Amino acid sequence: MRIALVLEYDGSRYCGWQSQPQGCSIQDTLEATLSKIAQEKIRIITAGRTDTGVHALYQVVHFDTSAQRPVSAWIRGVNALLPNDIAILWAAEVSGKFHARYSAVERRYIYLLLNQPVRPGLNNNKVGWYHHPLQLEQMQSAGAILVGEHDFSAFRAAECQAKSPVRTITRLTISRQENLFVFELCANAFLHHMVRNIIGCLVYIGKGKYSVEWMHALLDSCNRTYAAPTFSPAGLYLAGVKYDADWRMPEFSQLSVIPGLSIHN
Repeated sequence: MRIALVLEYDGSRYCGWQSQPQGCSIQDTLEATLSKIAQEKIRIITAGRTDTGVHALYQVVHFDTSAQRPVSAWIRGVNALLPNDIAILWAAEVSGKFHARYSAVERRYIYLLLNQPVRPGLNNNKVGWYHHPLQLEQMQSAGAILVGEHDFSAFRAAECQAKSPVRTITRLTISRQENLFVFELCANAFLHHMVRNIIGCLVYIGKGKYSVEWMHALLDSCNRTYAAPTFSPAGLYLAGVKYDADWRMPEFSQLSVIPGLSIHN
């Protein structure tokens, strides 16, 4: 049978999602735990790989197993064995045609950026940080330029393995809650480091290093060397994966990230 899971995790102490020889990834941790519950080797497929230090509020995986287990075993049973910074939120048996990655039609990321003179302590690793004042309106105007289908080579990591740099951003919004900027990006898919590279460029514009028009030139250049450095992973969250309604995946109405902050779907 094929099982789908929705999970959340704090990526602070992991070397990213993808399995590593030293076993330090979220995939390694989850597969080892699922294998104990199933009493057989489990290999999982994910909707999207997250980098070292990146978090997830809504990550989707699937796996195939011959083990007959109640749904509660894939939630409470797995959670009982997982570290406290990874949790299964939902589980169900799904069609063998469902694929966590290839059935997805949209991914949603949220970046939380604390804008104040001193670095965070309590929310260290939960938010990004920038010390110079940022102009919201300038960043909003620059972000709007990236909405639509484009060649995002200028925002692509050198080690990116995607066959094409063309992606479609369907939503890019920036809001401010006191000293916290909230960036929301939705696209059919993202390139390696694409979100963090976009955030870095928006910060350059927000602090006045470049004008809004620079974003046009950067996008058209398709040249990564012209862009800002890759921004910190600390404030980045995979916040949702969208599927066609036929797959009956759950929707969570509200996602609480840090005390006093609620982000709505």
